Amino acid sequence: MATPAFKILEEANSVGKALLPTLFNMFEQWGLTGKQQMALLGLSNEKTLYNWKNQPEKAKLSKDTLERCSYLLGIYKSLQILLPDPELADAWLTTPNDHVFFNASTPLSRMLAGQVIDLAEVRHFLDAERAGW
Repeated sequence: MATPAFKILEEANSVGKALLPTLFNMFEQWGLTGKQQMALLGLSNEKTLYNWKNQPEKAKLSKDTLERCSYLLGIYKSLQILLPDPELADAWLTTPNDHVFFNASTPLSRMLAGQVIDLAEVRHFLDAERAGW
């Protein structure tokens, strides 16, 4: 029997213990600043970011945060598949892209616009690239 969505959200507090360290490791690989990490996670308080880093088991993750985390994990996974060289995969986010979708900007700039849809669109772009294989 499938678990109802509300039950998953109730368990979100225990998810932080495993999810957040994984995300922060990804952010480190991508070379993101604290401000960039906050934007991707939808945080407005720097103290929350550092509390989550130091005590992930105490983090209370909202539905919005879980959605953002899902897109970020998907972006990371897609990059690892499309660009098996870890250095290339990590550099892709900060490399200007001449594809019309990015308008000669970096994918990270698109992701940092602040809305969940920005993360979703980059994820869908990468998923479409993977589908061509």
